Amino acid sequence: MAETAVSRGETAGADVCVIGAGVSGLTAIKALAEAGVAVEGVERGSDIGGMWRYENDSGTSSAYRSLHIDSSRQSLAWPDFPLAESLPDYPSHGQMLAHFERYADRFALRDRIRFGTTVVAVTPAGEGFDVTTEPTAGGPRTTTHYRTVIVANGHLSDPRMPDFPGTFDGTVTHSHHYRTAGPYAGKRVLVVGIGNSAVDIAVDVAKSAEATLLSTRRSAWIMPKYVGGIPTDRVLGALIRRFRLPVPVARSVFARLARLTYGRQERFGVPLPEHPVWREHATLSQDLLPYLGHGWIRMKPNVSRLEGGEIAFVDGTREKVDAIVYATGYRTTFPFLDHAVFAVGEGVPPALYRRIVSTSHPNLMFAGLLQPIGPTIPLVEVQARWMAALLSGRLSLPAPAEMTAEVERHRHSVAKSYLNAARYTLEVDAREYAGALNADLARVASAQPAGAATRPAAQPIEKTAT
Repeated sequence: MAETAVSRGETAGADVCVIGAGVSGLTAIKALAEAGVAVEGVERGSDIGGMWRYENDSGTSSAYRSLHIDSSRQSLAWPDFPLAESLPDYPSHGQMLAHFERYADRFALRDRIRFGTTVVAVTPAGEGFDVTTEPTAGGPRTTTHYRTVIVANGHLSDPRMPDFPGTFDGTVTHSHHYRTAGPYAGKRVLVVGIGNSAVDIAVDVAKSAEATLLSTRRSAWIMPKYVGGIPTDRVLGALIRRFRLPVPVARSVFARLARLTYGRQERFGVPLPEHPVWREHATLSQDLLPYLGHGWIRMKPNVSRLEGGEIAFVDGTREKVDAIVYATGYRTTFPFLDHAVFAVGEGVPPALYRRIVSTSHPNLMFAGLLQPIGPTIPLVEVQARWMAALLSGRLSLPAPAEMTAEVERHRHSVAKSYLNAARYTLEVDAREYAGALNADLARVASAQPAGAATRPAAQPIEKTAT
């Protein structure tokens, strides 16, 4: 398709392009604008919210109707825009979206975003990048040059499907496409996986299905959402802050406290993982163990083969099944970036300095491309302030060799701390990571006089292809 220059409207003159208007994109746009950086956002859908907009017309949301946040309200808000005290401890996706909409309105962020615009390609060009876009509903393409591109479109939209041998005669879906339990009423359903989404969906389906099976390859540590009536992350945070316990020790102590709620998970048929609790993301659920105790859900080991209307499992048992929901995670892919420019491999943290800046293309940055134990929003917020300091000229990148060394140290830390699995490719220790970014910002604040001039914004160049 030939590219045609089009009018850019009110956002003409932007120096930085932010791809995506979910939490990470909104936070980055706000911080850059406040730092005096000329920025515009590009969003495939018709409004803000990303995955938290149920049935988002961008097609990238994985929210299901019963979804609630798995971090407590008290720990996940932006520092300068807290969630209302009237909200429950674990808000629903609708309540979270309403909060994000208030955030966008409070800081006039929608005015800086081109909605209904799909990014087709991001290509290195000179000292920056050419960004080719087209209307999501169809239409001519346009290419604009920016000094910097920040990718903030999330990493939970390309489902990873398992490759079990055999064929299955029933219906198959991935948790990314699951919305309600309605289609599974009266059926025999197998949910594959034991992460938060898998357990949520199994509990949801079990209320109306004839039978619900939950299959796991290596099991997981199951933790309640409350201990002593207090949200889990607040208890864990208190162990770390008040008693200054290292994270692995704090999580081990918390696991013992959590057992006071329901006892040993093996009693309910959930195998005890071979790895210690601090080497993985625990699965948070207040419902799974009681549902197992009532027989509404039954645990099964890994699938060995699909056999028409039956599933064979590695323990030699077989079950008749009408539908399978694969809650087997996501691939981290960016279809608008050539793999030679940037790609995330399975199980190997990407070459991003401070988990933000591409070591091979320093004008290519990523917001929210991380997976902490705990809430993401506080980390996204400090990432945004860090990028704003960098792009306004107050913060400088170290030499390439130093950036590469930092990436290697991080890779070594992840390999030492977590399981060797694709799930931990983007893992960070929240406290250490936020501390490193805040230390960078503190050095800038102490060295830079107030009111220092920022770098001038380069003007975008629109190209017409022949």
